[in-house]
Amino acid sequence: MAAPIAHEPPSIQKAWQAFLQHIPVVLVIWVGSILLSLLGVLAYALVIVVVSTTLGSSDAALGFGAVLAQLVQLPLTILASLLWVLLVAVPALYYEHGEVVTIAAASQLLTGRWWRYVLAGLFFSLATIIGYLLCILPGIAVALVTPVFVNRIFVTEMTIGDAFAQSFQVVYRSQNGLSFVGLEVLTGLVVGLLALVTCGLGAFLVIPIASFFLQNVAYERGLLR
Repeated sequence: MAAPIAHEPPSIQKAWQAFLQHIPVVLVIWVGSILLSLLGVLAYALVIVVVSTTLGSSDAALGFGAVLAQLVQLPLTILASLLWVLLVAVPALYYEHGEVVTIAAASQLLTGRWWRYVLAGLFFSLATIIGYLLCILPGIAVALVTPVFVNRIFVTEMTIGDAFAQSFQVVYRSQNGLSFVGLEVLTGLVVGLLALVTCGLGAFLVIPIASFFLQNVAYERGLLR
């Protein structure tokens, strides 16, 4: 059962206070994900240079180099994605247990069940891609259940399939689901605007604050219990 703070009326001020309590872990998430992404780009470029130097610049060599570079880059991409998803998982854990999530707790969480989170991420990414391929709207519909899906994956023992199914159920068929979607879209627009006017720097603040806010909303409106 969620902590009492999860069912309090949400506000930007409360989300801001929750963010301030989690600055250390949020900072580590941002720095770690950025460094891993940069390392991935450097690894990709290095492989291309090595292959081009040793095998030449023919189409076959460049194609082989591109495939090899992507394989080398893949582990770093997965690690960066795991850190990135913590921006949603940390608020979920905070409102579920009512305790500040420390760097040590977040690290232990990822290392303890990393296989579950990787599989969940692959499943969700595949579902989103299929949704966009079928039509743009199904892809958007899948993306909008992200806060609930991540919560179910990190705070429950549900299977990945059950977590996905329940996420859709509560977001699109519950009494307050559509109002949550509307607020989620509005929050996303505000986050995008603030990030744009600050040349991207504001994203480091507004994304985690928005994540705390939306988790609080989902609990307070009964989408999460």
